Amino acid sequence: MAQDHDDIDPRIAAAAAAGCEESRLALSRRAVLGLSASFFSWAMVPGFAEAGSATDPRLLIVVLRGGMDGLNTVVPFGDPDYVTLRGGLAIPAASTIAIDGFFGLNAAMPKFGAMVQAGEAAVVHAACVPLRNRSHFDCQDNLENGQPGQVSTAPSGWLNRLLTALPAGSPVRVNGALQVGPAPLILAGPAPVLGWSPAAFGRPDQVFDNNLVNLYRTADPVLYDNLSRGLAANAMATAAGTSTTGTLTSLQKSFRGAAALMAQPTGPRIAVLSVTGFDTHINQASALAAVLGQLDTALDDFRTVSGAAWSQTVVACVTEFGRTAKTNGTYGTDHGVGTVALLAGGSVQGGKVYGDWPGLAAANLYEGRDLRPTTDLRAVFKGLLADHLGVGRTTLDTAVFPGSGAIAPMTGLVRAATAPAPALAADSVAENPRSARGIAKFRRLNAAMM
Repeated sequence: MAQDHDDIDPRIAAAAAAGCEESRLALSRRAVLGLSASFFSWAMVPGFAEAGSATDPRLLIVVLRGGMDGLNTVVPFGDPDYVTLRGGLAIPAASTIAIDGFFGLNAAMPKFGAMVQAGEAAVVHAACVPLRNRSHFDCQDNLENGQPGQVSTAPSGWLNRLLTALPAGSPVRVNGALQVGPAPLILAGPAPVLGWSPAAFGRPDQVFDNNLVNLYRTADPVLYDNLSRGLAANAMATAAGTSTTGTLTSLQKSFRGAAALMAQPTGPRIAVLSVTGFDTHINQASALAAVLGQLDTALDDFRTVSGAAWSQTVVACVTEFGRTAKTNGTYGTDHGVGTVALLAGGSVQGGKVYGDWPGLAAANLYEGRDLRPTTDLRAVFKGLLADHLGVGRTTLDTAVFPGSGAIAPMTGLVRAATAPAPALAADSVAENPRSARGIAKFRRLNAAMM
């Protein structure tokens, strides 16, 4: 599947191969990083033994890499210029999943459509990052660093800045963040982050794990504690990604593992994972349907595995840019600007399309070729952080998204009944200097054993 690591679905790999050179470089780089990743990393390992509250919020950010076509994901069939611009790629209203009398959802996403109709999912249309140069690398970095301009001058991500900006006792900060797959820029920074991904290769058996734990039980109690928790976290996430009824894609395993960890009383409260395959320059109809369908299945898996935590969850699926309003000569679309953000979760005030529709008449297109963005994605993020996680406006404007005071949080995306934050768990894990030394020792010992 179009996941960052291990097995990449042949259809998505073919779509990426048909994309631009920049997209192919990105896919290759991430695939290599994914194959080299271990099953979890050690910057922060949560404890799962303490009882906690089931009413605290969770936030999952899904980065859709490649530039998703918002016009054929959430189809504006009510716009009189849509069919003319899209030609053979135009999707008739009758072939979409109804949202309202103007927009319809791509039929490849029936489960997300059911969430919309149940009021648990929504769309923000005509949205975009601040940077609009149509470069995958630049716009992905801009999406993740959360600052205007190009990323080379901004090495931290906005979710990591959020963790460091929150009060020391905040449950979100204490329980920390989870990255699934290769480390993304959005979580780069000083705050510790738990890394996990489905194993690309077979793991040692339980006997090996037991022997390793026993080795450190008395030699290094701190490392023993972290190792035990890490193995427990991996076992929990991996178990969620198994099936007795069929083979799961690596994307399903990733979403299921993230859900299993985030649903724990003291598990991570925010997480990030990536999906690739949206660079649809050629034969877009089949390629887009394939990747949307697999995203749809994975989102539904996340919902199922989350259990009761789903009611306190927001999943935000965002991409670096959209596609050209008009189709190209190879039955695809090229890099554009305006696109959509997809929101799902029990905390989402769903069932509708948010944002101001700019129209597709020639005079309304951005630079005469793209859907004109009317919503800065930072407004969406700020709205979610404010209404879902309770982050204050000053913190949002100065620490999380520096210099963004002119960008107001988008309101109404989250249900009003935000639950109170739970009490701080007694054994919540913060970064421990001694554990860092122990981890380095562990790595030296294991390197010597190889």
